[in-house]
Amino acid sequence: MTSIETVAQRAAPGWMILALACSSQFMVILDASIVNVALPSIRGELGFTPTGLAWVVNGYLLTFAGFMLLGGRAADLFGPRRTLVAGLVLFSASSLAGGLATAPEILVAARVAQGVGAAMMAPATLAVINTSFTEAHARARAFGAWSASGGVGGMAGAVAGGALTTGLSWRWVFLINVPIGAALIVVALLSATGTRTGRRESLDLAGAVTGTAGLAALIYGVMQSADHGWTSVRVVGPAVAGLLLLGVFIVVEARFASRPMMPLRLFRVRGVAAGNGMLLLFGGIAIAMWYFTSLFLQNVLGYSALQAGLGQTPAAVTFVVIARWAAALLPRTGARSLVLAGCACFVAGFGWLAQAHAGSGFVTGVLGPTLLVAVGIGLTFPTLMAAATAEAPEGDAGIIGGLANTAVQVGGSIGLAVLATAAGARAATEAGGSSPAAALAAGYGLVFLMAAGLGLAIAAVSVLLPRHRHG
Repeated sequence: MTSIETVAQRAAPGWMILALACSSQFMVILDASIVNVALPSIRGELGFTPTGLAWVVNGYLLTFAGFMLLGGRAADLFGPRRTLVAGLVLFSASSLAGGLATAPEILVAARVAQGVGAAMMAPATLAVINTSFTEAHARARAFGAWSASGGVGGMAGAVAGGALTTGLSWRWVFLINVPIGAALIVVALLSATGTRTGRRESLDLAGAVTGTAGLAALIYGVMQSADHGWTSVRVVGPAVAGLLLLGVFIVVEARFASRPMMPLRLFRVRGVAAGNGMLLLFGGIAIAMWYFTSLFLQNVLGYSALQAGLGQTPAAVTFVVIARWAAALLPRTGARSLVLAGCACFVAGFGWLAQAHAGSGFVTGVLGPTLLVAVGIGLTFPTLMAAATAEAPEGDAGIIGGLANTAVQVGGSIGLAVLATAAGARAATEAGGSSPAAALAAGYGLVFLMAAGLGLAIAAVSVLLPRHRHG
């Protein structure tokens, strides 16, 4: 490293480091949803089949979740800054390739590569925060800002995708990442991201292969359940293979790896074990809130995709405000109190939302309960992320960040499949004696009640969190 670069990194203020982490996380989450609105235009221009079109979304989500642990360990071995820069380069280059794609295969390949880049970026941003903000209050505020940036990215997808596709072209859904990514690469090269630059260790190749392949196979199988049913060989085969590979991964890490990719000793840290368990459940909460509420607005109340996105904006703003407030409270109250308060909001908000029907008004049927659920998400998400990563040894900050992100993504994937199946089955039983909108409302109502149950489950697991305060 040159002396000029060293001085620039040492002089980098905390706000610049935090802005880098938050902006990178915003891009990662935004790209999981921004493409959805553009899918009809993409299909018309590139000639996708319906099955192939789904992989414009699934290709990204699959590699994003599957490679997260590997990306987290890369941040530990090579340093969070280098891993973040490498992820940004891959993400930006694949975005350019996607925006210029002339055939379906090129676009799907670009989305797969984007997912790998995102899997490097997401855990690296958490490692940046863990190694750059060591004081309890500063770290809590950083987690609040990071969580809020991801939430805003998820909600901005529908609005930004609709605006870019309508005003310019579907290609700009991808091309917009290129100048933003280039700017973030420059900032990353000039910003300090903690005292570590990585450690000289060889990668646990057996663990990397079995862990990554196992996660990818499991998520792939779960993704197929919506089209083929849970008993189909297309679902059972990959899911069982994934579970077997993950079993092999655990054996390798416990018995054979001299320097394991994911040291199992980390699960003896109570915050790591309990926090990741709750994040797995939280993935289902997030899916129920953002995905199924959007479907309710469109399929039951008749909103357009853009109107549905705008209809959820008040909840997104509420989440951002509460997440920042919760981060300020965390060092004083500890994690358990905030999680329990958030779970109370989940139960009340989803219970209220489950009463909505085809004749409900927006304000009382959707806005009120979603604001309450958004308060719960704002209280719990940054708190769970802090609990799952705060007690990790510095040398394992990357893999802990990868584990936390993986828990949310896997929980969301499984939650989407289970909740969608439940909603479809309930709607089918109601279809004979109800209007289509009423039948769908009944299905979504069941989903919201199940989400309230997930809130109760998170509250139950929260008793395992350490009693001491963070500050």
